[in-house]
Amino acid sequence: MAAGSSRDMQKLLRRGVAEVIVEDEMAGLLNSGRKLRLKEGFDPSFPDIHLGHMVGLKKLRQFQDLGHQVVLIVGDWTARIGDPSGATVTRPMLSAQEVEANARTYMEQFFKIVDKEKTEVRWQSEWFGGFNLADVIQLTSKFTIAQLLARDDFSKRYSEGRPITITEFLYPLLQAYDSVAVKADVEFGGTDQKFNLLLGRDLQTMAGQQPQQVFLVPILTGTDGSQKMSKSLGNYIGVAEPPEEIYGKVMSIPDSLIMDYFTLVTDVPDDELEQFSKALEKEAVNPMELKKRLAREIVGQLYDDTTAAKAEEHFARVVQRKEAPEEMRQVKITEELLQRIKASSFQENGFMGSIREVGKPETEKWIVSVPLLLCETGLVKSRSDAKRLIAQESVQIDGRTIYETKGNIKIGSIVKVGNRRFIKLVSDE
Repeated sequence: MAAGSSRDMQKLLRRGVAEVIVEDEMAGLLNSGRKLRLKEGFDPSFPDIHLGHMVGLKKLRQFQDLGHQVVLIVGDWTARIGDPSGATVTRPMLSAQEVEANARTYMEQFFKIVDKEKTEVRWQSEWFGGFNLADVIQLTSKFTIAQLLARDDFSKRYSEGRPITITEFLYPLLQAYDSVAVKADVEFGGTDQKFNLLLGRDLQTMAGQQPQQVFLVPILTGTDGSQKMSKSLGNYIGVAEPPEEIYGKVMSIPDSLIMDYFTLVTDVPDDELEQFSKALEKEAVNPMELKKRLAREIVGQLYDDTTAAKAEEHFARVVQRKEAPEEMRQVKITEELLQRIKASSFQENGFMGSIREVGKPETEKWIVSVPLLLCETGLVKSRSDAKRLIAQESVQIDGRTIYETKGNIKIGSIVKVGNRRFIKLVSDE
């Protein structure tokens, strides 16, 4: 199997790559003509993939396009432990049902980027399902506590007196054993996975296999511009989010991240990226124009070019011109919804949200608790979020900014949160 042109090799081993261990050996494998087995493991602790995951997945796709085989490991065993990478506390274990549900959603999103037809999916339970105590003891006997405490997160927790369970020590050992089970030639992961991937090399050598090459990709900074992209931090862009949401979130990133995002999650040619970088440095281009191009590229990859163009028009209309979107989610004003809002109004604000008829039914208005309205309609996750957004003057009803926790709604009211979240209240009839 051909390794591809020198340009392909440059793209594989340089762009979007943090480190390759061992690079000379990796280049030799690519030039050998052999179909390589490329291991990528994931723990379905969470169901969704974001652009941070996309950095490594795009690299896998590049290898696939050269004819190599991706082996996707579904960590149905390790997910029950929880990868402690970067964690400062013990993580809760997941049930088998939670793992399976998350894995199903994860794989649907995984194959938005990676070619399903060129991917071999393997579940850890294929080999760990038959493990007994003797197998576990044999595996643990190959490594020392001192070796495991060399891992940064373990070392930090140990020095601070924070708990580390024996179960967590098993996580990197099980991940390393995956490489033995599937005879991986290369394993992919973020830089925070370096310890685990190197452990896989050690275990393969002990098992008489050629040690896998370690392919580390950079950690993508989240939309806040300071911390790594993470769902728990709320600074993520999900690959399965609506195209308008993806476009809008990309437009919200700091200017300092423009080139990182172009480099790591798009296929824009290097020579063009160099032009972008020079133009930014010389202030010869408006950063917003480059962000629009970036947003189109990302939405186009995850959906298609037509959808990307529609997302751009939506952004221009709703965010830039501050018009209501042509289509928005409709929520019915039911008696049950009104009762929940009225009860909340009494508890939170000291008044009962009375239903006051003004003229005909279609002009009927209601005094409601805005925080609960936002929660009940799915615009926010909690009342505290709602109150924070109200304090930030980020909530509008029918074009009027809400400054307190009560407000008026009617049939046909449009509720807006931030720049991208809208609903229209409609009759229950």
